[in-house]
Amino acid sequence: FFSLGLLAMASDGGSHGGPANGSSVTTLVRWLRTRSQTEKAALLGAAALLTLIVLWYFVEDHDNLFIIAETVHFIGIGVLVYKLTQEKSCSGLSLKSQILTAIFLAIRLMCSFVMEYDVHTVLDLLTLVATGFVIYVIMNGSSGLRATYMKEQDSMSVAMVLVPCTVVAIIAHPSTNHALPFRILWATCVYVEAVSVLPQLHMFRGQKTVERFTAHYVFALGVARFFSCAHWFLQMFDGDSFLLSALGSGLWPIMVLLSEIVQTFILADFCYYYVKGQVTGGGVVRLPVDVV
Repeated sequence: FFSLGLLAMASDGGSHGGPANGSSVTTLVRWLRTRSQTEKAALLGAAALLTLIVLWYFVEDHDNLFIIAETVHFIGIGVLVYKLTQEKSCSGLSLKSQILTAIFLAIRLMCSFVMEYDVHTVLDLLTLVATGFVIYVIMNGSSGLRATYMKEQDSMSVAMVLVPCTVVAIIAHPSTNHALPFRILWATCVYVEAVSVLPQLHMFRGQKTVERFTAHYVFALGVARFFSCAHWFLQMFDGDSFLLSALGSGLWPIMVLLSEIVQTFILADFCYYYVKGQVTGGGVVRLPVDVV
C-alpha cells in the first residue's frame, strides 16, 4: 500500500511534500510521474510479488494470513457499526452487499462445524453477528436513518450474484470425503465472497466522492482480500499445502485461487483512489466517472 501511495502521489503531481521536495521519496515520486500506465502497473505488480515473497519468508504459518484477513474484515464491519450508531446514517452503504456477506458467512459457519472447526469459526461468527446487526439497523432502524438508505442506487440483484456462483460451485467444488451438499455449499461461499462487494462498488458508479466511513470499510475489504489472496497463493507453493493435499489437485484449487485474485483486482482500483485521497486529497475519496 506504500507503493499505491507513491503511485497516487505521482499521478496527482507529487506537489504535496512541502519542505520534503528534495527528499528521496519526492525524487522517486517524480520518477514515477514519467512512467507510462503500463510501467506503473508492472511496478505495482512487482511490489505485490515482493510483498508475497516477504510474507512467505517471514510468516511461518501461512494460515495466520487468513486470520489477519478475517480480523481486518471484522474491523471493517466495526467501522460500519460506528457509522450507523454514531453518525445515524447508512448513506452510500449497500444493503445488498451486506446481505451477500451474511449469506457467505452463514454458509461458511455452517460448513465449518462439519468440515474444519477452528479459530476461523469464531471469527466468522463474530463477523456474521456484526453484519447481521448492520443489516438489521438499515432495515429496522429509526425512520431518519432508514431515510438515508440510497435504495435506488443499490440496484444490483442479489440473485444475479448467487445463481452464477451456485452453478459454478456445482461444477467446481472440493473433493473431500464430506457429503456432496456441504462441498457444494463450501464452494458457493468461496465464490459469493469473491464478488459480494460488487453491489457496493456498483453504488459508487457516477459518484464524485465516497462517504468516508463507507470508504474506510471498502478499503478494509481490500486489505483483507490481499492477505486472503496471499494466504491461498502461498498455500499453492507450500510443500505441505492443505489446498493441494486435502482438497485435491483438480479444478477446485485453481478456482479458489482465481476467486481470490478476482476479488483482489475488483477492489484494487478502489484502493488506489482511497490511498490517493488519503495522501493528496485530505482524506476525501474521489472517483472518476464509472471507475467501478
